[in-house]
Amino acid sequence: MKKTFGSLALVLTVAIASPLLAHGSTGPEAASHGPVMNPDQVYAAFGWDFDKAEIKTQKIADGLYVLFGLGGNIAVSVGKDGTLIVDDQFPQLMPKIKAALKDIGSEDVDFVVNTHWHFDHADGNQVLGKEGSWIVSQSNSRAMMLDDHIVNFGPFAGEQKAYPEHALSDITFDRTMQFHINGQKIDLLHVGPAHTNGDTAVLFRGTNAVHLGDVFNNSGYPFIDADNGGDLAGMIAFCQAVHDAIDDQTTVIPGHGPVTDRAKLARYIEVLTIIQGRVQALIDDGKSLQDIMAAKPTAEFDSEFQANEMMLPSFLSRVYASLTR
Repeated sequence: MKKTFGSLALVLTVAIASPLLAHGSTGPEAASHGPVMNPDQVYAAFGWDFDKAEIKTQKIADGLYVLFGLGGNIAVSVGKDGTLIVDDQFPQLMPKIKAALKDIGSEDVDFVVNTHWHFDHADGNQVLGKEGSWIVSQSNSRAMMLDDHIVNFGPFAGEQKAYPEHALSDITFDRTMQFHINGQKIDLLHVGPAHTNGDTAVLFRGTNAVHLGDVFNNSGYPFIDADNGGDLAGMIAFCQAVHDAIDDQTTVIPGHGPVTDRAKLARYIEVLTIIQGRVQALIDDGKSLQDIMAAKPTAEFDSEFQANEMMLPSFLSRVYASLTR
C-alpha cells in the first residue's frame, strides 16, 4: 500500500561536555535560553556519530519489535499486511534501519506514525516519504512541521527547519485513530499538550504493547517543549490516560530508554506529580527559577532518574516555563 502522489525530545539524558553549553542562561525568564545551535552542533553536543551508530533490535512479540539507535525508539509491526513503524530517527541512519528491518522480514515501510514532530523522531520522514511510505501524525504535529522552530532546552536551544512537502504527514487525526493491520488493531491516542502540542501514543492491542514517544522517557527526566506547546500537567494527564488504558502485562515502549512496564510508568507519573507540586509551591511563594534550582526540589529522585548537571537545568527550566506560562 504505497502512496502514489507527491506529498529534546531531544532529551537531555546524557552528560554533555560541550563549551556550547557552558555559557547558557538559566535566568528567571521562562523563554530564556543559551546559544542556538544548528543541527550539526546539536549532533556534536550529544556525541552522536551516525557512521559509528549501531541499530539494535529487541523482539517484543511475534511481529512486534523495537529498534534502538540514535534518537527516539522505533517500534515495528511487521506481517502479512506489510510494515508499520512508529518514529524513524534520522535520514543518516536509514540504511542501517532498513538493514535491521530486513532482518526481521520487512522489505518496505508502508506506514510511519510520528509520535511527535521533533527531529530525532521524525527526520527519517525525509527519506521514507520520498520513497512512498504513508506518514501519519496528530494534526498539531503536522502543523508544526510546516514552519521553522527553535526548540528551547533552557541552557541551550536547537534549530528545527520546516519539513519539505514529501516529509509531511499524509494522514492526520485529532484525538483517536485506528489501524487494522497484521492481525491486530492499533489505536492512536492524543490526550492533549504534553511533551509537545501534538503527541501520539500508539497502542498495539493484539500484542499488548504501547509506544508513548517522549511523553514517557525511561532514561532520565523528561524534556517538556514548553515554548512549543508542551505542558507538564498535560504530560502527567497523558501518561495517566495511557496507564488507565493498559494493564499490568502491557509492554511499555518509551521514547528513549529501555522497554519497561506499567509499574514503571506509574512511578514516572507519581514522581512528576510530586515535582510539579513542589515547584508550583515555590512559584506561588514568589521564587525565581534560580531560587527553585537552588532549592533542589528533585534531589531525592535524581539518582533514580539518572540526572546530571546538564539534565537538571533543562528539566527545571522547562517545568518552570510550563507552570508560569
